[in-house]
Amino acid sequence: MTGEGGEGARPGRLVAILLAIIIITAGAWFVLRDDGLLEQVTAERVEDALVANGMPEPMAECMGGRLVDRLTIQQLRRLERLAPEAGETAVPRSVRDALDRLRRVDDPEAVEALATTAAGCGMELLRERF
Repeated sequence: MTGEGGEGARPGRLVAILLAIIIITAGAWFVLRDDGLLEQVTAERVEDALVANGMPEPMAECMGGRLVDRLTIQQLRRLERLAPEAGETAVPRSVRDALDRLRRVDDPEAVEALATTAAGCGMELLRERF
C-alpha cells in the first residue's frame, strides 16, 4: 500500500529534482557562457560608462566588449576611478590631469588594456572611414 509521502511519491520528487537541476544548469549556461547575458550586460555597462565620461559612442561600442574580454570585474571597477571627481571636468584638460586619473586606477594591467584597446579601436574606426 502506498499513500502520500510513501514509496509512490519518490519517483515524482526525483523527476522534479532532476527537472530543477536541468533548468538551473541551462540558466547558468545562458548567463555565464561566452557572449552570455552576464557578459552582454557588463559590456553595455562599460560602454555606457565610457560614453558618460566623454568617449564617442562608436569608440565606446568598440571598446566595451574588448575590455570585458580582457579584464576581470575587479579591474573594470578599478577603471571606474578614471571618472571625474568633484571639481574635475568630464574630459581631462591636460596630460597631467589625464595621468593623475590613470594613477588613481592603481592597476597597470588594466591601464595597459585600456590603452591598447583604445588604440586598436581608434585604428579600426579610422580604417572604416577611409
